[in-house]
Amino acid sequence: MSDTLKKAVTEALISIIPEGSEQNIVESGALGAVIVDGDQVGIILDFKDNAPHDVQTLRTLVENTAKTVKGVSAVNVVVSANKPQKEAPKMGVGGKSAPTPTNLPGVKHVIAVASGKGGVGKSTTSINLALALKAKGLKVGLMDADIFGPSVPTLVGSDEKPGIKGKVIQPLEAYGIKVMSVGFLIDVDQPVVWRGPRVMGATQQLLKDVAWEPLDVLVVDMPPGTGDVQLTMVQQAVISGAVIVSTPQDLALIDARKGITMFEKTDVPILGIIENMSSFICPSCGSESHIFGHGGAKETAKTIGCDFLGGIPLHMSVRESADSGQPIVACEPDNPISKAYLEIAETLKDKLSI
Repeated sequence: MSDTLKKAVTEALISIIPEGSEQNIVESGALGAVIVDGDQVGIILDFKDNAPHDVQTLRTLVENTAKTVKGVSAVNVVVSANKPQKEAPKMGVGGKSAPTPTNLPGVKHVIAVASGKGGVGKSTTSINLALALKAKGLKVGLMDADIFGPSVPTLVGSDEKPGIKGKVIQPLEAYGIKVMSVGFLIDVDQPVVWRGPRVMGATQQLLKDVAWEPLDVLVVDMPPGTGDVQLTMVQQAVISGAVIVSTPQDLALIDARKGITMFEKTDVPILGIIENMSSFICPSCGSESHIFGHGGAKETAKTIGCDFLGGIPLHMSVRESADSGQPIVACEPDNPISKAYLEIAETLKDKLSI
């Protein structure tokens, strides 16, 4: 059935000839792949050095054409193209040529907050870092790129649905920053069961189909690991730098190094490492204990030659504020933990020369 549907979609796409081209997208070789998952279809178009004149119009035309095929209920289209370059084409992970990333309109800097594994407090770090940058006088947005486990709706305490003007999604506003997450578009208990093409398409839409501008900084809360979302991000948008979040123990640091290596291979600068849960502050007596070890992230930063941005203690107030949708930097700005985030934000502001 999937082969039959794939053939039918491919035949339907033969009718599409991009403006300025003499061949349809199938004969020209622009049709990179048609991926069928039940009644859902993912289409990848790669125009290499011959970018179409109106990508959005073409994407819509391809989606609508594919939807006319019997048995197709949903279509997701990913379009990529390289800008002509005099030097050798940029290589992506695995040695394959990669699309050339572009600047987001009206966004001066994009910062990726990443980790090699889950459970290290990356999302909590992302929201508080975004709010700390806002407290430094910057216009800030927060994009939740964790498609399978979106946390931003909980962290900002909102279940609103974003508006749409034309084909542009209007981000929500929380605590003075623009926020957007796939979690605002689906029910909180609804699992996201998508394969690569749909994940890549959703990531691209969160980046480029959202009215982010004007922003000084867009903070992107990345999913853990080094998969489709990470590659889509570095191929679609110019990223000013990555902030790596890790806990002190060796296992987390090993995975953090993998994330660092991925960014280095894709020419994304490493702005530094944050050691989260660097120590435990007893809520009763205020004593400090290093229950996960201590100093591992700082030593790792020294070893790989990047900056150690600072350590964030493990404290009940951070967890409570995250669960209640009241980020600690916004609601308790004088808290020592908030001040730690503010110091890191000041460092990043200097690094980006804002």
